[in-house]
Amino acid sequence: MLKQAIDLRAEADELHRLLSPLEDADWNRATRFKGWTINDIVGHLHMGDLMGYASATDETAFYALQADIRAKRESGLSRLEDQRQRLGNLEGRALLARWRETLAKLTDTLGARAPDDRLKWAGPDMGVRMFTTARQMEIWSHGQAIYDMLGMIRPRSDRLENIAVIGVRTFGWTFANRGEKPPGPAPYVRLDAPSGAVWEWNTPSADNAVEGDAEEFCQVVAQTRNVADTRLKVSGEVARAWMAIAQCFAGPPETPPAPGTRRREVKGRS
Repeated sequence: MLKQAIDLRAEADELHRLLSPLEDADWNRATRFKGWTINDIVGHLHMGDLMGYASATDETAFYALQADIRAKRESGLSRLEDQRQRLGNLEGRALLARWRETLAKLTDTLGARAPDDRLKWAGPDMGVRMFTTARQMEIWSHGQAIYDMLGMIRPRSDRLENIAVIGVRTFGWTFANRGEKPPGPAPYVRLDAPSGAVWEWNTPSADNAVEGDAEEFCQVVAQTRNVADTRLKVSGEVARAWMAIAQCFAGPPETPPAPGTRRREVKGRS
């Protein structure tokens, strides 16, 4: 099976272990991600996996679902309300079970495809390998809001390399998505992996670089942290411009969280 599909399954299993013991009331607690609850986050992941499965198995169904979602948005229905209606207001453990079932089917399907097959998505088409990594990134990034809300430090794994890769590869797209040209060549990226390995991309440079902890880099490109809340060393105007707006996920441009607004909650502090 494609390595990225194995990592996607492992990422989902880890989030499932976090969510399984939660009480029903926990599922309606608001996180620091746009005030979304755990129900909202898992519902969002489930909808993404349903769209991903359609893209991987039936492009006609994918286009129909995408068009219907767009029509509902244009009619004034919010993303979350549309999501709740499509899922029949599924919540809590029942939602968790449904998400896990769909994710397993998606993972098996992606794992059996050729890595370079092209799949449709909300943004540009992606190869299966990158598409699978994008699904892992979604689970990992949205899961961070839940870990933060629960005041828990998440396990660290070298599965992060997949997310770091998509972060590095979306340097140019981050600017193009905003109708801008990259202000210069892609920065040198040097990251310390959880295992102690060193991951490097692009031409070494002392004045155009991002260096530091791999998890913190992934948090910035997935917009779960502001770069100011990390210990990353960012050198040069190009690298600073990138880290200020980095976005490794599809869709319209999103504004990264303001400094200090996305963090782990500590008991006794709101």
